[in-house]
Amino acid sequence: MSTEPECRLVRADTTYDGKQGLTYRRGIAAETVGAQGICMHLLTVPPGGRAKVHLHEKHETAIYVLDGEAWTLHGDRLQHRTLTRAGDLLYIPAGVPHLPVNLSDGPISAVIARTDPSEQESVVLLPELEPLAEDIIAALKSGDLTPEPKAPPV
Repeated sequence: MSTEPECRLVRADTTYDGKQGLTYRRGIAAETVGAQGICMHLLTVPPGGRAKVHLHEKHETAIYVLDGEAWTLHGDRLQHRTLTRAGDLLYIPAGVPHLPVNLSDGPISAVIARTDPSEQESVVLLPELEPLAEDIIAALKSGDLTPEPKAPPV
């Protein structure tokens, strides 16, 4: 039996339901390849779909939007909102409450990478923020809220 590390192929042809209320395509994780410091998977949010308000306790998240557009509500009171489109990258620090919301007519697909190799381990649902999320989403749908100004490119 070899102890030499090996490259592993994962075909994103199976799915799992996350605590956040969305369905993910299985990718790189402790559960699939024995990853020790990263998780990466694919997510498609259908038109009108959204996640539950949640945070990742000790793990950072990086998102690359492949196609479509969605809002991400974020902050302790979901007071920030960011509209992401194909080609955008979004960073979410550890411990920041957030949720994606797809208000468009088409799906949004993204690659999600996290510093938590056991993808669902650090997910903490925040049901106390759900009523607030619903109010913000209703305001976005009615056009009462607009995206926050984008920060200058880094």
